Amino acid sequence: MSTTARVSQRVSSIDKSAIHEMTRLSRQVDDVAFLSWARPTSATPEHIGRAAIAAIEAGSTGGYSESAGLPALRDAIVAKLRRDNGIEAEPSQVLVTVGAIEGLAAAVLAAVDPGDEVILPSPTYSTHIRLVRIASAKPVMVPTAEKQGFRLDLDAMRAAITPRTRAILFCTPSNPTGTVFPESQLRELAALCVEHDLLAITDEAYEYFVFDDNRHFSIGSLPEMRDRTVSCFTFTKTYAMTGWRVGYLHASDELVTQIAKAHIPLAICAPVVSQYAALAALQGSQQCVSDFARHYRKTRDLMCERLDRLGSVFEYQRPGGSYLMFPRILVEDGQDSTAFCRKLLFEARVSTTPGVAFGPTGQEHLRMSFCVSEDEINKAFDRLEKHFGGQGG
Repeated sequence: MSTTARVSQRVSSIDKSAIHEMTRLSRQVDDVAFLSWARPTSATPEHIGRAAIAAIEAGSTGGYSESAGLPALRDAIVAKLRRDNGIEAEPSQVLVTVGAIEGLAAAVLAAVDPGDEVILPSPTYSTHIRLVRIASAKPVMVPTAEKQGFRLDLDAMRAAITPRTRAILFCTPSNPTGTVFPESQLRELAALCVEHDLLAITDEAYEYFVFDDNRHFSIGSLPEMRDRTVSCFTFTKTYAMTGWRVGYLHASDELVTQIAKAHIPLAICAPVVSQYAALAALQGSQQCVSDFARHYRKTRDLMCERLDRLGSVFEYQRPGGSYLMFPRILVEDGQDSTAFCRKLLFEARVSTTPGVAFGPTGQEHLRMSFCVSEDEINKAFDRLEKHFGGQGG
């Protein structure tokens, strides 16, 4: 039996991660200007690391925690959800997870059976698509309205609902577009969920990074959605804690009980040392979060300015949040976003992510991350201007 024959069809049919593939290819190029990974380049704030060290020295991190997470951490999360998200949470409704992604995986596994359907706006985070496929369900990609800043198309979502539809999975602010879905649209989406008895599964990783007049709104705060929402969050983006792998979710007591049945075989519990770090993140000064948001707003503005100088090559919608944007490629060879991004890497030494990784409407786009220094952005765009020569705006 060949190796391929030993692999399940649901896994073998999934393409390799374009994000990680661009990272791998970037190692083949010297001095790459790196805009392809949505990973904060800032270090984890010192007080968070010190708390983890103290927990290790106290001998508190060598064993499992409760599968739901440390009680003190869940209490702190409840306070945060009530204060910042308007979600009337209780500790029994919180599950601490291995980053947001494990919580999302457990939620999807609890929500669907093989052959069921999950609606996702397109473009959307590529891993969300994989989560649905790994659960042997069908991702139904519904295009967003690009010219309106990639807003949700609720009429198209309604038209996509079938008797097999079980959930709607989305992130706000969005990865890859940076769109902040407004409260008015999310209230309409809630009405759709109630009408068709659907679950909403949210990825709110970038909740604190919203700009201009935008405001983050959690659909799980709506009374009619309390029993039909799984709200997933992470410390990864908020506190520059990518390597700590700790996040959390909130859902009703009934839903959390079912999600925990998937969480335990996936993880048993989140890393205990990371839970102590997360507790310090919530209980300590939040100045670091404000500083990160201020930096991302500044680097967003710089990236927009530099894109404006390449107006014949790229067209973009100004992101209202996150630290990502999703320009459309205007030149002819941008029709294949994978080939285009590889060409930029090997010829211009700039690493970006092919848009097709984020759904079918992502083709002819690329994702750029501005969670880097201003120097890195300027280096990248200096090279892009040289690469495209006279094709600028």
